[in-house]
Formats: sequence, structure tokens, C-alpha cells
Amino acid sequence: MHYFPLTMPFLFILFFLFVLLIVLIEVRVLGYAYQKIGIDRRYVFLLLFLSLMGSYVNIPVARLPAQEIDSARVVSFYGMQYVIPTVVDWPGTVVAVNVGGALVPVIVSLYLIGKKRLYGRSLLAVAIVAAAVHHLATPVRGVGIVVPAFLPPFLTAGVVLLISREHAPPLAYIAGSLGTLIGADLLNLGKIQGLGAPVASIGGAGTFDGVFLTSIAAVLLASIATKKKSPPSEQTMPP
Repeated sequence: MHYFPLTMPFLFILFFLFVLLIVLIEVRVLGYAYQKIGIDRRYVFLLLFLSLMGSYVNIPVARLPAQEIDSARVVSFYGMQYVIPTVVDWPGTVVAVNVGGALVPVIVSLYLIGKKRLYGRSLLAVAIVAAAVHHLATPVRGVGIVVPAFLPPFLTAGVVLLISREHAPPLAYIAGSLGTLIGADLLNLGKIQGLGAPVASIGGAGTFDGVFLTSIAAVLLASIATKKKSPPSEQTMPP
């Protein structure tokens, strides 16, 4: 079960954002942003790369009864284009977990929650984002559950800044990732059957772009927070 959930032009856009982020960090435009998030900068590149490439991999976890299945077409929704893979003699809708859009973000989020001890704040932020995303999530035939790509990053940024400016960067990643997955995918599992999607991927297709953009937004938010709190440079007194 390997296919990219987005058409190539949109994948190139996400890849361009990934490369741009690397360039900004290497020229030290973002300073110590990653330290604000709680992940060593040496590993963030790897995590973002795994998220992007991991969108190609889906791990099957369940199978819904056979039905009329859509195949081999592209669905446009909220300005994004989602790929319905080509299938032959497909037994029904396969429920899967996307590596890049679900597995990697969940592991990183749990790590940040434990490291930063953001148990209560994370629970509140995730609950708010999940409720909002669930309200706006839309079942789309052939694809599954779709959320506007830019909704999770902006929504998450506003929520975490209200909850805790000090911990906004890690909270942005946590709430944006877990809130989107819970609100869009997990709370809508009951709506998947009957959509004719060959693969209903948790963290894939209609939610991957939002989760990936949230991880980038968290880094940018960390950079802003770092610049605002950076102490003034020490000046040398004349002899």
C-alpha cells in the first residue's frame, strides 16, 4: 500500500517548503528555534523528511466490507488535489495508518509532552483543536475525510498562543498533529464506510497536508518566540 496522497505539484510545494526551512536554519535566520520546540536541530530535518516521505507508506490495520470502490482518479477539494490510487479486484475499504501523517507525528508529540511536562496544556489544546477540526472535516467520496490544508496551522497557532505563549512552539506541534488526527480521522471513522475509498488512511490523503504544514508552522512560531525573548547582546564598556 504505497502511493502519495497528493498530486505531484502539491507534493513539490511541500518539498519546497521543507528545503526552504533547511536553508533558513543553515543561514541561522531561525536561530535557536528548535531548542524552543524541544528537539535537537540535528534530528528535526530527519523527522520532517520522514514525515514527507512517510506519506507514501500506509500500514493496513482493518478492512471494511466490500462495496463500490472508486479508483484511479484525482479529487479536488479546498484547492488541493488528492489521489485515489488505482486498484483492481479490491475487497473493500482498507483502513490504514499513514507513516508520515500519523505514526511519526504521534511519536514526536508524545515525546514532547513527556519532555516538556505539558500534560494539562496539551490535553486542553488538543481537545480544542480536535473539536474545531471535527466540525469542519468533510467526508469526500473516494478520498475519505478532508480538512482544509491551512486550517490546522492557523487554528493551532491561535489556540496555543492563548493557552501558553511560553510553551507555544511545542504545543503547536502537539495540538496541530494530535488535534487534526483525532478531530478529522478518528472521530469520523464511522463515516468512512460508504465513501467508496479504496484506502481510508489515518493521517493520509485529506489530513496529511495539514499535519505536515503544522510541523513547519511550529518551527516558525518557535523562531518568533525566540526572537521576542532573546536578551539584548552585552555591550563592552570602554576602558
